Amino acid sequence: MSDIATITQELLALERIIGVSFIDEIHLLTAITHRSYLNEHREAKQGHNERYEFLGDAVLELIVTDFLFRKYPEKPEGELTAIRAALVNTVSLADAATRMNINEFLLLSKGEAKDTGRARQYILANVFESIIGAIYLDRGYEDAKNFVAAHLFDKTDAIVSKRLWQDAKSRFQELAQEHVGVTPNYETLSQVGPDHDRMFTVGVFLGHEKIAEGKGRSKQEAEQSSAEAGLTVKGWD
Repeated sequence: MSDIATITQELLALERIIGVSFIDEIHLLTAITHRSYLNEHREAKQGHNERYEFLGDAVLELIVTDFLFRKYPEKPEGELTAIRAALVNTVSLADAATRMNINEFLLLSKGEAKDTGRARQYILANVFESIIGAIYLDRGYEDAKNFVAAHLFDKTDAIVSKRLWQDAKSRFQELAQEHVGVTPNYETLSQVGPDHDRMFTVGVFLGHEKIAEGKGRSKQEAEQSSAEAGLTVKGWD
């Protein structure tokens, strides 16, 4: 969404998607405005969304913490913390934003609008949080809570049942022991580049069988990447 003349119409469409009717639509407009957009549109009256994102992040954490605390009264603090982290990480929030088609409503610079992949994931995750902040400012905590519940809580059962709250290495080890009775081992296959910009390739093995490879800027990152790939190869993800 970049044509100023269409913004009011587009905001109404976005309100229908997110299920919230704003009292002051400047809150929603600010929530979808990236800093880069304002650099190219000096005439814009709204600010960018970074403060809203800051607020929304805190509101989201409280909403999710309260939800998990009540849903899983038997789980210890450490496990609840890990589940919460999995539920509100960049991938999860970006996925929720994508399912709502929020990408079509973002106000970005022409350069930012061309970005895809991980860069766009970060933007979408941040906008999801900034929308929470906007709802909280405009309609209050309960409406913000209802928004999060409608668009995020449905991920919880899968995160818990598939143990997605664990890091990839922990999940792969647990599932490898469960399915084949073997503890995975990791082997550095290569490392290239200077010390300040080194890239590691690590293989994950079950016994003598190499299951998958992963790359990373550190051995630990490459091991996590190879474990994630191993989960996919084995169909355990």
